[in-house]
Formats: sequence, C-alpha cells, structure tokens
Amino acid sequence: MTPNPDRKKGCLAALALIASFIAAPAHADCFPSKFGPDDQIGNLNYVTPEKTREASKLIKTGKSYRLGIETNKNTPAYAPRTFELTVVQPGQENGPIGPTRTSYNDDIINGWVGIGSQLDGLGHLGINNVYYNCNYAPNFVQKDGLRRLGIETVPAIATRAVVLDMTAYFGMNPVKEGTAFNREQIEGAMKNQGIKSIDKGDVVLFYTGWSKLIGKDDARYGAGEPGLGIDGAHYLASLGVAMVGSDSWAVEVLPAEPNAGAFEVHQILLAMNGIYILENMNTEEMVKDKAWEAFFTLGPSRITGAVQAIINPIAIR
Repeated sequence: MTPNPDRKKGCLAALALIASFIAAPAHADCFPSKFGPDDQIGNLNYVTPEKTREASKLIKTGKSYRLGIETNKNTPAYAPRTFELTVVQPGQENGPIGPTRTSYNDDIINGWVGIGSQLDGLGHLGINNVYYNCNYAPNFVQKDGLRRLGIETVPAIATRAVVLDMTAYFGMNPVKEGTAFNREQIEGAMKNQGIKSIDKGDVVLFYTGWSKLIGKDDARYGAGEPGLGIDGAHYLASLGVAMVGSDSWAVEVLPAEPNAGAFEVHQILLAMNGIYILENMNTEEMVKDKAWEAFFTLGPSRITGAVQAIINPIAIR
C-alpha cells in the first residue's frame, strides 16, 4: 500500500495537538518560576557566593550544631511510611575472608525517604498535578524517579539560618497543636529575639518543642502540630527565603486553619514559590544557646530522581 502523505501529516498534527494538551494542562494551577522556564532549584537561586560569604561572617565561636534527629524503625512518620535497617555480612557464611581473615558489615535500608529529618524537594507536592515551575506530573513523574525537580538538582547550600523560638513567644513548651504562625507571630518572635530582618536566601527554622514528644507521646506527635499558617507562608515567600523548617513533621499548622486546603502551606512554599521544606529539625540546642542566627550548610545525597532526602544539616555559630 502506498503511504498517504496527507494522512501522515494529519496524524502528526493530531499527535502534536495531544502533546500540547499534556504539556499545558487546562487549569490555572501553573506558577512560572521568576528564574525562568528551565529553573529547577527555586529560591536556592538566592544563595549566591555573595550570600554565602556574608553568612560566613556569623561564625564567631565555631560551635557546630547537628540539626538532624535519629532515624530508625520507631521514628513516627506520616502513614503509611515505614523504615527498616538490616545489617548483613555478605560472603561470610563460612567465616572471615582470606588469609588475613577480613570481616565486614554492610547495611540495607528498606523504607520511605520521608522519615525523620528530611528535605522536601520541589517535586514533592503540587496543585492539581502541577508542580513547581509549571511541571505537569505526566511529563516528569515516573516510577523509577522524577525526570525533573529531583533531589540530585539541589545545589550545595551554605547560607544564613534564622531560628525563631515560638515557645518563648507563646509561653508554652511545646506550643499547642493547631497554633498558627502568621506574619504577626513571626515578626513578634523576631522582635523578642532582636532579629532585625529575614532576607533573601535565608533558612527560617521554627522551634516549637514538638519533637520532644517523639518516643513519649507518638500519637499526639502525629495527630497535629503547631506550625506555619497560610498568611505566614505568603509572608516568608514575599521575603524570598530559600527554605523553611521546624522541629515538627509537617512544618505547617495542623489541624489547619479554617477554610485551608489539604497541606496548603506546602503548596504555597513548594509549588508556588520554590521554597524547600525542612522537617524534624533539631534546634533545641541552638535555642538553649540563643543562637538565633548561624551559618547553615547542607548537601543532600544526590539520589537521581528522588523526591525527598533524609538529612542532617549543620549550623555553625
């Protein structure tokens, strides 16, 4: 049979039309990046060499703080996430190996990445299947990894961290679940601590006392939390922060504010503004030392296509 050129052109045109529908979903949930159509790192663009040099001036004593909590099979997590570590001694069924009797241990992790101290990447949560910088799920989400917005794209991070002690502001430790941090509360905590400003490229970390419930009242820990409210999320976004974290499992207030959507603060930070989320950050020692400003550094594991990362950031005072 002789091919029909017109029919072939018609098929190609139809395929192009279908592709255009996939590439540009017909809804208003797309928020283009201010850094351009190819941007995959969001507000981490504000962490410039100049920003890093300025942040390094905050190092006065050299004291370092590890901000990650321990992660194990008992760490409470958002259902259905679980975590299991298995230690093995491969090839040693008959004892140590070789004439020098070498022995070694390896380990296998079988679990979810979103457990314990974690980084939520920009491919983690979207709005109606549209993620940061108008990336539509069918175009980049695959079972074997994200084709865009994966954790491997996260650059080396070295910037200023600001710690806000919400237990002192509210006069309770831990702060009660359902307590929202909006602009009024954020600026109030800053004033109490003598923090003059929150700037572009900063990391903002809320201390609420919530992580102290882990292992003592896991049911309460997972049922709700104090955290960032909708107005507070928009406010921090207007300041150009790079990351927002807390010593809680979701960072945002739960139960949510009246009329708020499901994890709407996540949507505002990740999908709309390219602001990364840091969950279960251990800032208790920093609060004890009143280390309200510090040099912050993080280099998450570069697992290609990963959505999240288990992390242990370091702050240096």
